[in-house]
Amino acid sequence: MENQSKREIMLERMKEKKQEVRVVRRIVFVIALILLLIIGIAGFRTYQFVSGALKPVDPDSEEVVDITVPIGSSLDSISELLEENGLVKDARVYKYYVKFNNQAEFQAGDYGLRPSMTLDEITESLKTGKVYREPLFNITFPEGLTIEEIAENVIAQKTKFTAEEFLEKMKDKAYIEELMAEHPELLTDEILAEDIRYPLEGYLFPATYPFYEEDPSLTLIIEQMLDATESNVLQYKTVLDEMDKSPHWLLTFASLLEEEATAQSDRQTIASVFYNRLEKDMPLQTDPTVIYAMGEHKDRLFNKDYEFEHPYSTYQNKGLPPGPIASAGLSSIQAVIDPADTEYEYFLADSEGKNHFAKTYEEHLANQDKYIGN
Repeated sequence: MENQSKREIMLERMKEKKQEVRVVRRIVFVIALILLLIIGIAGFRTYQFVSGALKPVDPDSEEVVDITVPIGSSLDSISELLEENGLVKDARVYKYYVKFNNQAEFQAGDYGLRPSMTLDEITESLKTGKVYREPLFNITFPEGLTIEEIAENVIAQKTKFTAEEFLEKMKDKAYIEELMAEHPELLTDEILAEDIRYPLEGYLFPATYPFYEEDPSLTLIIEQMLDATESNVLQYKTVLDEMDKSPHWLLTFASLLEEEATAQSDRQTIASVFYNRLEKDMPLQTDPTVIYAMGEHKDRLFNKDYEFEHPYSTYQNKGLPPGPIASAGLSSIQAVIDPADTEYEYFLADSEGKNHFAKTYEEHLANQDKYIGN
């Protein structure tokens, strides 16, 4: 009886343990089910949130929101700026979206964006500098103009400012130093050399600029042109470093090509002439430097003009002048970086603007007799 009683007790305990195991399993199952349900709901809500954040804030909006992306802005600050201005629904989602798509190199500047834009459109706009609004007007700055010509022929004609006001800004030492601090790689102490007439000569990029306000300030006009120069010049920074040359050197060289070139000129070949003369320590002897040195426009130079002594005259001095003599376009800048491979040391333009090149001085004289005469 006693053994039977013990057996019954053991069986009863086993039943209890089995029952406990079943209860525990049920509890674990219920907890797991609840957790899965919670995760599922959270995941669904997260999915809904992210999906919503990837869509335009307001697909039907035609409102234009003006924002300014400061130079040096991080992706975090740009994302927050877009959220604060109602252009994206969530800054964090936009940031991760950009990283996931390996997008970068956003451009600083002023933008007019719409809440109806997709994240792709916003990103492309910030990468390319393209704005999604029509400018109120455009101002075109032709290639090959000096600071004084820009003042008289563009600023005074196309804006509310006088040529004198513009030139005063060009001589404003405090303003120039402020720009140098903002563009340290482009604007170096070279622009403050003693013989430089205007520190920003050659640094205002020739192009057509859109403006989105009726009366843009002088600083806005100047700095937009300066930003364009920085963009076009610093793309060659690695090449310049390898050549041990500066942006100032590049713009100075390019300005000579710009002034010598005509509609039919081959800038790369002219660049090769200058390189060959520099290599042989020959003076460049380019007329536009004499005209710039004299400070007055001349259709023709006379013998006495070539004797005019001035740091900018490449007849009186070897090497490049102290600084640019005009604003060079991209084609002239590219010609300096990638000149033709020739042995030419001379060239001249005939009455139709076509250039004729020569390897020797004798060939050059023959070209003078043939294409120019007396």
